[in-house]
Amino acid sequence: MPTKGTSSKSKTVSKTKTKAKGSTKIDLYAKHKNEYVAGRMPAMVRVGPAKYLGIVGRSLPGADEFTRAVSAMYNVAFTVKMASKSVGKDYVVTKLEGLWWDDGTAGSSEPVGSRVWNWQLLLRVPPFVTVKELREAIDSLVRRGKDDLVRQVQLAELTEGECVQILHIGPYTQEAESIGKMRDFAAKAGRTLKGKHHEIYLSDPRPVPPESLRTILRQLVG
Repeated sequence: MPTKGTSSKSKTVSKTKTKAKGSTKIDLYAKHKNEYVAGRMPAMVRVGPAKYLGIVGRSLPGADEFTRAVSAMYNVAFTVKMASKSVGKDYVVTKLEGLWWDDGTAGSSEPVGSRVWNWQLLLRVPPFVTVKELREAIDSLVRRGKDDLVRQVQLAELTEGECVQILHIGPYTQEAESIGKMRDFAAKAGRTLKGKHHEIYLSDPRPVPPESLRTILRQLVG
């Protein structure tokens, strides 16, 4: 359940590339567009290695700890982005993503939002973003008096491989039907869902009504 994002009116994340000071602004969604295409019916997708900013916690979705973590992530993300832009390596800040899990419930059809979960919030970044740049951004934010939670943002790498994903339209608390479709689709292919539940938030829940929220649900298969 994100608290900050950008609305989307299509089944894919925006592929628009823009120019910044004579150089092409990197759009990771355009570069890896096959990984971010999702329809109302589940499909297999192969997801390659990716680098993210990430922060880990455990709470109810939308709890104070969670919303503070979202804010910390975006503060760090835009500070890193502006530092990269200043040296000619500009890129688009991506949509918020989240991994959700609890011990023994990987692949559960229980909807996110119904209880306390472990979570890792993610914002994808280009491969050239380094630990040094992250630390410089965090130090800058701390000096400016930002929430000390920015210190918990780290670089993370994921290699998900073969997954099932689907576009869920509606409240986060009503994801069970979409997850059930994913499970049935995997079973017909002789596979099972495993690992952490992955969500990619295409809509900003502040202006968008719950019934119109668009979220890509992704799950590793084995």
